[in-house]
Amino acid sequence: MINRLLVANRGEIARRVFATCRRLGIETVAVHSDADVGLPFVREADAAVRLPGTSPTETYLDAALVLEAARRTGADAIHPGYGFLSENAAFARAVLDAGLTWVGPAPESIEQMGSKVESKKLMEAAGVPVLGNLTPDTATEADLPLLVKASAGGGGRGMRVVRALADLPDEIDRAAAEAESAFGDGTVFVEPYVERGRHVEVQVVGDGEGQVLVLGERDCSLQRRHQKVVEESPAPELSAETAHALHEAARKAGEAIRYRGAGTVEFLYDPQTGRFWFLEMNTRLQVEHPVTELVHGVDLVEMQIQVAEGAGVPELASLAARAPGGHAIEVRLYAEDPARDWQPQSGTLTAFDVPGVSVEFAVLDRAGLGRAGLRLDAGFEAGSEVSTHYDAMLAKVIAWAPTRTQAARRLAGALAGARLHGPATNRDLLVSVLRDPAFLAGRVSTSFLVDRTFDQPGEGPSRAAATAAALALAERSRASRTVQRGIPVAWRNVLSQPQRIELEAPDGSRSTVEWLGGRDGYAVDDFVVVAVTADSVTLEADGVRTTYDVAVAGDAVDVDSPRGHVRLTRVPRFTDPADAVASGSLLAPMPGTVVTVAVEAGAHVEAGQPVLVLEAMKMQHTVSAPHAGVVTEIDVKPGDQVAAGEVMAVVSTGSTTEDSSTTRDSSTTEGGSTTDESEEA
Repeated sequence: MINRLLVANRGEIARRVFATCRRLGIETVAVHSDADVGLPFVREADAAVRLPGTSPTETYLDAALVLEAARRTGADAIHPGYGFLSENAAFARAVLDAGLTWVGPAPESIEQMGSKVESKKLMEAAGVPVLGNLTPDTATEADLPLLVKASAGGGGRGMRVVRALADLPDEIDRAAAEAESAFGDGTVFVEPYVERGRHVEVQVVGDGEGQVLVLGERDCSLQRRHQKVVEESPAPELSAETAHALHEAARKAGEAIRYRGAGTVEFLYDPQTGRFWFLEMNTRLQVEHPVTELVHGVDLVEMQIQVAEGAGVPELASLAARAPGGHAIEVRLYAEDPARDWQPQSGTLTAFDVPGVSVEFAVLDRAGLGRAGLRLDAGFEAGSEVSTHYDAMLAKVIAWAPTRTQAARRLAGALAGARLHGPATNRDLLVSVLRDPAFLAGRVSTSFLVDRTFDQPGEGPSRAAATAAALALAERSRASRTVQRGIPVAWRNVLSQPQRIELEAPDGSRSTVEWLGGRDGYAVDDFVVVAVTADSVTLEADGVRTTYDVAVAGDAVDVDSPRGHVRLTRVPRFTDPADAVASGSLLAPMPGTVVTVAVEAGAHVEAGQPVLVLEAMKMQHTVSAPHAGVVTEIDVKPGDQVAAGEVMAVVSTGSTTEDSSTTRDSSTTEGGSTTDESEEA
């Protein structure tokens, strides 16, 4: 029996495992890096051990430190979560050699399925259909497009789509370097890329004796940069015959290696032909496991613990006795900006609230829900700091309902009404996807987000939102005055001119709001000002009243209303000369580490040519020249840490060495362009 369990992970998955442990009466231990000390999972554990440092390599990937933490706290079991050491056979053996219980599959199974090259051979022998492997020597034009994948990694990191054979060697090198950095193994392989296939996976739980329980399938086709964004169960528009064939193929895969514990067998499904092929087996709990839990009424973490304690398939089946029902959809809420090529974001979450949550980290009581329910698995809370050292996922929001359409509507409504202040998120894109007619019709594929353009449901830098922000700022200023408190700003016996404020939206567009303050309050053009406080403004236009909630943090002003969320920034009236940068400056788009500097000072570059590579949040970002010219400055070298907005290099145009200056603001194009490389949690 497990009495005290250490989770060798962080954030949302650590909290998820802790929730089941609390219900089962198992004590919990957290390990944390210096960057994570303030996150909720550290506070919620019964004991917590610091792993000195911030990078994954010196903290969560250091097996010796994790085992020492288990020894110091008296933990008798280790759960690896997902990512980090979860599919590291050497770590699993070290846990067992230390006399601890490993809540995961046998090390031999991890090794068998850990190499995507060798696992394909094993699956082919077991009668599971697989895609062929190619090499730069055997690939031909007829095989294009191709997919380069990391053998030891998971969906995203170390992955490249190649559309020209001439690009294949360089893409293999880049994928190998990223895989080595992320997993400590730079082995990659090449296979044909099915352009509009679907990513369908099957949840299995084995007892290690050759018996495998199958718990339905999930569709994870909606991806960006080969990372899953929306997942659901059961898979839409999938015939019963195809679903059954997938389930049986997954069962064969699990039986072939006498799998133990929870695992996922992933397939590529071609809806045009009805064929499917084995991609890989993830020998761990998947990020998207909640959709299976809500549809089948099971706790997969409890099942993992039961297997680790010696339970067989009959006992596991008793935990899954309830018949599956309804539909569940999960979205991954990321701190990233889809409008800027999915660029990861960092900073303080000044507000984090999702309305209507039924449960957190738990199975829904479907009988008591009525028509739909909402689950939240979050790694952060209001006040948490989103660092640049780890994955950018903030939370998973999951809706269950009797039908797929109801689940999508429930989830979209909750996301649209959420208060998410601080770093930019992909919330608006998720709402657009969930309300998209093609998605609602089940027409999903791995190219869904590439093929379609989505309007953001938020109101953008609208006149109404900007007006609400300006009046709330004015009210705050009025309330903070030590003299004439209570008198509207700019009140005079004889009005001379309006007050004015300029606000900037994330896309760089600006709005100027003018207002007059008199004995009767505020007056603005286009609206009737019904009510104003420092936190709320009600405006009326064409007889329709709308209330805007306003939150201020420094120069940032967040405006929430039924029309969506807008984040504005107050533009200073006067610019500090110290904020001026040379024209052609390449500014760091986010805090990170310089990985590569591709050019030298004095080099001639073309527009779009890579100048350097920055790594942040487990991703590599290529910073390119904004225009053709000469590299007049290189201010960084590989290994340097840079802050957001820091000048890294300067590309000057013309023959003169004298650069003109431009004021640094969020609308400048001097930062160069960035390309985000793939990654996954």
